[in-house]
Amino acid sequence: MPYPKGLTVRPVRNGHGIVALKNFKAGAFICEIKGQIVTPQTVWRYWETDPRRGANCFRSSPERYLDPEGEIGAYANHSCNPNAGIVKQGRKLLLKAITPIARGDEVTHDYSTLLGTDDVWRMCCNCGAANCRRVVKTAAALPAAALARYRKLRVIPAFIDVMLR
Repeated sequence: MPYPKGLTVRPVRNGHGIVALKNFKAGAFICEIKGQIVTPQTVWRYWETDPRRGANCFRSSPERYLDPEGEIGAYANHSCNPNAGIVKQGRKLLLKAITPIARGDEVTHDYSTLLGTDDVWRMCCNCGAANCRRVVKTAAALPAAALARYRKLRVIPAFIDVMLR
């Protein structure tokens, strides 16, 4: 599969992940997260037949998910101290650097920023960050400082943020 310019997929701490082939400045666009738009029912079916695929889906609206199967987004890993975030622009999900990313770094985002209060998914975390939360839950469970930072960086989509208010 051809990857977006400046990115590749390689073995990382937790399986395979997106790795930068060039430096990205904070605020820089990294790539679009592409895939097929699916319903919550489809995601539930994935959980029954292919849990990895279910876990890789991105919430893209209150009632829709983006399934990145076959695209680089399928390798987007979580960190409790991420260097990137997901920004919703129209119908697109974009990966944006929130800190400088050096060539060779894994590009990570915080899964919680795409989990609304109505999401039941949880994950035991093994990100290795000093501030690791150990369990990834909804955006409502984020520490206050992290939530404030993500809001300031605009990496919590409005449809998720409205659930938190």
